[in-house]
Amino acid sequence: MINIENLSQITHFYCDQQSHIILDKEICRSCSHHACVSACPAKCYTLDAETGRLDVVYENCLECGTCNVICDKKAVNWSYPRGGFGVSYRLT
Repeated sequence: MINIENLSQITHFYCDQQSHIILDKEICRSCSHHACVSACPAKCYTLDAETGRLDVVYENCLECGTCNVICDKKAVNWSYPRGGFGVSYRLT
């Protein structure tokens, strides 16, 4: 059985210089719950509690789309990475 803690050992990332996740940081600042931070299984989102700044590390994205679904403010503009880039799973 595969769990999320072991996923990084069987995963390879082909990183693009262009992010496939765009945040509207103005909307993020007004968010009271920042559900994307707790919902992302890859821990791509971090919130600075002092400044209220939300950052994303797209290079670690598992491409599940959870952030796009969970953001009720529509501040996350998520799409699959451009062709040839993104996550590659080796499950054997």
